[in-house]
Formats: sequence, structure tokens, C-alpha cells
Amino acid sequence: MRRDSPFAVMETSQGTKNQPAKVDVVIVGAGPAGASLACFLSSHGIRGIIVDVNSTSADTPRAHITNMAAMECLRDLGLDAVVTKLATKGECMMHTRWCHSMAGREYARIYSWANDPRRMGEYKSASPCTPCDLPQTLLEPELVRYATLHGFRIRWDTAFLALEQGAEGVTVRVLDKITQMQYSIEAQYVFGADGARSKIVSQLGIPLTKQPGGGPALNILVKADLSHLMAHRAGNLHWVMQPDREHPDFGWACIVRMVKPWFEWMFIFFPYPGATFERRPSKDEYMSQIRLVIGDDTPAEILRVNTWNVNEISANKYSVGRVFCLGDAVHRHPPFNGLGSNTCIQDAFNLAWKVAYVMKNKAGPQLLDTFSEERQPVGKGVVQRANDAFRDHAAIFDALGTILPSVTDRRAVLKELEADTDAGRKRREQLRVAISTTEHEFHGLGIEMNQSYNSTAVISDGGPDPDATNPDPVLYHNPSTKPGRRLPHVWLNTAIPSGLISTIDLAGKGAFTLFTGVGGMPWKEAAAKVAEAIGVPIRVISIGYNQDYEDAYFDWTRLRGVEESGCVLVRPDRFVAWRCGNLLGAEDSVNRMLLNVMRQILSLEGH
Repeated sequence: MRRDSPFAVMETSQGTKNQPAKVDVVIVGAGPAGASLACFLSSHGIRGIIVDVNSTSADTPRAHITNMAAMECLRDLGLDAVVTKLATKGECMMHTRWCHSMAGREYARIYSWANDPRRMGEYKSASPCTPCDLPQTLLEPELVRYATLHGFRIRWDTAFLALEQGAEGVTVRVLDKITQMQYSIEAQYVFGADGARSKIVSQLGIPLTKQPGGGPALNILVKADLSHLMAHRAGNLHWVMQPDREHPDFGWACIVRMVKPWFEWMFIFFPYPGATFERRPSKDEYMSQIRLVIGDDTPAEILRVNTWNVNEISANKYSVGRVFCLGDAVHRHPPFNGLGSNTCIQDAFNLAWKVAYVMKNKAGPQLLDTFSEERQPVGKGVVQRANDAFRDHAAIFDALGTILPSVTDRRAVLKELEADTDAGRKRREQLRVAISTTEHEFHGLGIEMNQSYNSTAVISDGGPDPDATNPDPVLYHNPSTKPGRRLPHVWLNTAIPSGLISTIDLAGKGAFTLFTGVGGMPWKEAAAKVAEAIGVPIRVISIGYNQDYEDAYFDWTRLRGVEESGCVLVRPDRFVAWRCGNLLGAEDSVNRMLLNVMRQILSLEGH
């Protein structure tokens, strides 16, 4: 071992070196990114070890909104049904509110998370899944359970120390915190899903783009039965602002977030701008502020207190050699828009099939370069959107006067809101506009579903950008089969109706899927030959009159973007890799065409 190796002085407490354990892959971190990656890899037959520095899964319900894009990933394993069963739904997520206290007057409310009657149809058209509210404390154990039942082992209380890469693999050095024993694990690939303080990102020297942060915040998990208040206040997010009162530094504003309806809540306190948590308040101080936020004499119990920072940080790349980073390790942002764990799960879904194909010699190693090429722009955009959503609330703070320095001035603003004056009318309009802007946070269907990949694993056809005519790509989803976009969801049926099935359920599950129609029979024959030649599964689905599936609502006709004899080739992660407009004049070359396409997508050139 080299003298400058990070393992050169690492020994067990007895002074003897361990024989390294050998596995397919090592995942550092058992959060939503690491645990879901283990689930997806296991579905491809990849086995490995998860190591996590903690003693158990998440002990605080940090992430909670699970959107349709993430649910579609979990649907590949049937985990969407598990998640839906555990989650809270319906009226529990109906509104986001702004109020003086939970029991007191309300300033405004907005429909949220697909509950706006004007937007419901868009959500139902976008996916066979529905968004739900599932705290991280419930999601993580299910992911870990699935992974460990399907070939992964997990080692809790195990700290990552260092890694060393070679031509054929990576050696990871870890510390068992219980025995204080150090040992090594050899793997073909290592995945850094070790969160916002990622030691792996730091050791690899991955450059980070950092914007000025939004300061500290405080999470207080509270047990309080507020069911008597919720009949007319249904919603999972409640902004509580009391500009007419003086508050301690930590309690300038508060979001009361439902964890378990209606008896467990997260009180998220934001300090006065510029304030810090240099002095940790006492439990009595916390409780005093919690009682003001609740607004009546409901008994309350503090279960846990945590601090965090409003970050705006994104990694410039996601991998170095055989080490790949994902999740909060590479995109760090506040929870606004509910994009955190959802983006983690989608990172994992994108990465898993590529790793499996390369490990099974179905693809060239260059395919793995496309993980960073595709997901880094998504992560960067998510970081900006989440922070923009946080910044959008400044307009509400201004309309309610909460940013003014004196109680007298702030009370004057509240008085002005009810005044029959020009100033009062202007103030009320200011509040209305500020509240409406938050639709980008609470109904950001576009930011959730409009991802567009540009990499060597996508073959562009030069078609127009589907969002070129989108009036607001953050708000609205524009389904398209343009290469690089996610496969549109369309309900199909059979000629003799046997129940609707989504295009989403016909694709994925580790295989490529080729959609064609009447006149597309040559694609079926070509796909069979190409699949055999390169050892990659390609299922073919023909949609149309008297085909495998009927386009009952003519939605596929509207969205497919090709002629009936053309095709749309979809990757295992359900993103469109390539499409061909029609077969006219190409019948004799279809085998060669499809073979060349598959070889390019899978980086098999020269292999």
C-alpha cells in the first residue's frame, strides 16, 4: 500500500489489518437516495452493502411530500402501493394557509398538492399515480426493508472514513462505531448518498456552487391534538405570523406542518432576519412560543428539536471514476416545493439501470457518464426553484408588515388591511398577488414532471422544445415523446375491454420498450433480432386499431409525435431515448437502424 494512501495508517484497535469484504456495490447512506438506489439495484440482481453512520432510519419526519414523478419510480417495484397505504391523502393536503395562530384568524389560503379544482384534471392526466404526504420516518424503513429483503445488507452505526479507487474497483474504509473496529470493503462501484454534509463529495473534491444561504431554521417536533381545529382548516402547511407581537429571536415566523393528522406536528421556526442560534433557547421558551402559535390551551409536548440551514448549494458534477454521488450530497436546498426526497429517488432510478447494464456487460462504461450529464442540470434547477419558492414568501411578509422593525408599524399594517381606503385596497391587492405567486410552490406540476435529458443516452431528432409554447414550465406539465422527455402517461385498453392500463405500466421494469402502431410490424421483428444480438431486453407494444392495445381515448394519437408506423423507444427509466417518424422507405433497413440506435444509447460503439 502506498505511503500516501488514505488507508496507510488505518488499523483496527488491535493493530491488525482486516481482510476486505467483497461485494458488488457499496452505498454510503440509508436515506431516500441510498435506500431507494439499493431497491432499484436489487431489482436488476445487483447485491451490495449499505453503511450508515446512524443507528436507525430517520428519526425526524423531514421530507414528506411524495410527488408523482417519484411515485412512478417506486411503481416499478410495486412500492407505490405500500407508500400510498402508509401516506395521508385527500383533505389532509388540501390547503396551505396563512394565519395569526392555528386557533385564530386566517389571512389567506391556497389549494395545494393537486387539490385545486381548476388543476385536478392536469394531475390526473399527467400520471397514473397521485401525490401523497408520507413523512421520511415512514418512507425510509419501507425502502430499507425492501432492499434488505432483496439482496442488500445494511450496517448501521458504521461511519465512512475514506475510499481509494483502482482500475477495477473501489476500496472503502469504514468504522464500526460500536466495536471501534475499522474494516475495508471492496466493490466495483461506490455510491455517496451521505447527505448534505457528504464526506464522499468532500474527499472526491467535487466542486460545489454555493449561493448565500437563507440562514438557520429550527424544527420542533410536537405532539398536540389539534383535531378540534381542523374541520375548517384542512391542510398540511400552516404559516403562522403574528406581526402585532414581539417574539424571541428564534420565533419570527413559523410553519406548522402536519406529520400525523391531527396529533403530531412539526413547528418550523424561522428567526428574525440576521439572527443566529448562538444561544440555544430553553424548553420553556420553546413551549411558550408553541402555545402562542397554537393559540388556545391545547396540551402540547415537545418530542425533538433540530436545527438546519436554508442552503442553496449544487454540485457541478456527480461522479469521479467509479464513485457516484446522489441525493442531498449533490443538491442541497430548503424543503419548499417538496422536491427533496423526490429528486433523490429520481436520481437513484436514473442511475440504477445504467449501473446494472454496465455491470452485466449490456452497456459500455461510458453510459455511466450520462448520469451526471442528465441529473446535474435537474438538481441545479431544483435547488434554484426551492430557494425561489422560499424567496416568494418575502412578498407575503411584506404585505402583512412582518418585516417592519417595530410592533407599532406592524400593527398599523394589519389595521390598514381592513381599512376602506386607497391604501387599504392597495394592501389587500398586494396580499392577494403575493399569495397567488406561491402557486409555483404548491402546484408546481411542471418542475416535477418536465425534466428533459440531453446526453449520449438520448438521440435527438431535432424536434421543437415542448416547453417553447408552455406559458409557465414551472406550473404546467407539457407531455411529449421528444427524446429526453419522460414517457407520457396515457390510459389504454384492449379491443374487448379488459381494464385500463397506463403506458407507464407497459414500460420500465429493467427493459427497453418500443411503442409502435398499425404498420409497425417490422419494428417487432427488428426488436427481437436486436435484443438477441446485444443481449438487451426490448419489449414491443403496438397501439392502435386491432393492435396489442387500443387507444381508447385517442390520447396516444395526440401525444405520440410519430406516424402509426413509426416508433417511440423508451429506456428502462421510462425516458424517451429515440423516436422514428415512420417506416416509409426504411423497411429494408429497420434492423440496422434499430441496432445502431441501441448501440449508441448504450455506449456499445467499439465493444
